[in-house]
Amino acid sequence: MAFNFKFLGSGGTFPHGVHPPERKTFAENAAIEVMPPPERVMIPLLQNVGAPSKPAVKTKATVAFGEKIADAGAFVSVPIHSPVGGKVMKMGTITLPNGRHVPAVPIKAEGEQVSGRALWDEIFGGEWPREGLDRYTQKEIVDAIQKAGVVGLGGATFPTHVKYVPNDEKPIDTVLINGCECEPYLTSDYRMMIEVPEPIITGALLLGQVTRARNIIIGIEDNKPNAIEVMRKAAGGTGIKIAVFRTKYPQGSEKQLILAATGRKVPLGGLPLDVGVAVSNISTAAVVARAVLRGKPLTHRVISVTGAGIRTPKNLLAPIGVSMGDLIDYCGGLTRDAARIVAGGPMMGFAFSDMATPVTKGTSGITVLTHGDLKREVETNCVRCGRCVDACPMNLVPSKLALASRKKDIDLAQLYNIMACFECGSCAYICPAQIPIVQLVRTGKAVVIGASKK
Repeated sequence: MAFNFKFLGSGGTFPHGVHPPERKTFAENAAIEVMPPPERVMIPLLQNVGAPSKPAVKTKATVAFGEKIADAGAFVSVPIHSPVGGKVMKMGTITLPNGRHVPAVPIKAEGEQVSGRALWDEIFGGEWPREGLDRYTQKEIVDAIQKAGVVGLGGATFPTHVKYVPNDEKPIDTVLINGCECEPYLTSDYRMMIEVPEPIITGALLLGQVTRARNIIIGIEDNKPNAIEVMRKAAGGTGIKIAVFRTKYPQGSEKQLILAATGRKVPLGGLPLDVGVAVSNISTAAVVARAVLRGKPLTHRVISVTGAGIRTPKNLLAPIGVSMGDLIDYCGGLTRDAARIVAGGPMMGFAFSDMATPVTKGTSGITVLTHGDLKREVETNCVRCGRCVDACPMNLVPSKLALASRKKDIDLAQLYNIMACFECGSCAYICPAQIPIVQLVRTGKAVVIGASKK
């Protein structure tokens, strides 16, 4: 397969954005560890954008490692598979970090489990071919991705097969693999690039194959020189381009990444498909390779447990459905000055307090902040300084969105395109008045969505 790289270019960056402290040092040098199998997992039936999955097993049923326990609820949905062998317990309800209450399948681990080196080899080991991938048809690749329950592992959790269904009206000429990991603290993608680049490259080639794309680009920020070197070596001879971008938040957002990599601007309210691009996270690419070449489902993912409030920050290969508390305990527990636990990173993550909260396919990390990290001034009135406008990568007016949300003014919120905000947090980070703009926008979105359903 030959690739033709013609980039419009935008200097390896995008307009606006912010530069929060990176704080990657907590876990960036911690090699991925395989977490021991838990005694119990609680697997939410909503782990993707779109329709929730439908249970495919009954209480007291015995399931094997990797067995399907839930079917896709619609085209924009995915099946779910068990990360352990064991017995299905009575269905329950779990609260996700974003506050949603969803049904969940509890499974009690029983018998011998795949663990340790055997689990690592099961997921990442063996050969990852680069030649002969054209033997897979577009349908075979998409079907394998769908059957394996693959979603975007960067946090968006959009069902991956939906992105790559061939579309003659909007052909894709560029596949962009996101290795930027711009969220502060988190290092799971970085460790994936350092330790297991081979399945990432194979997955990228398969996504290029299914789209017939001329260009495959892996984008990495320039604060990750080791990852850049490893990925360039791994991509040698494949035609894949390793593009290096300037470190700035939120460089990993797909619209900003597309602009930096290709110079193409995704229209407001549009999709990458509208400019001929498909974007996937590097961890997603690795899962795609395993799904297509080996027919294996997504049951585990790499998660950073990090921050000054955790005793021993680590990057863990952990099962979907394991509790956040189990991960924290495995990392030595919390420090005395731990003050807030965040699912994800501090910019876009959700704070939670229930240690039974389960890991989902979209859990890229757990960040534990201390009282010192959270020290901030009291909220005051907006001074109309315009810093939030200067920072917003979507060219929105966050101060207006916050005002509309406070007043529950649906017309004003829609006038200022509240639904185009992807809640990156740049506005709240830069606001001198300490206004919780992101939380207000989330509330405003809920009001708009609620009004649209009436």
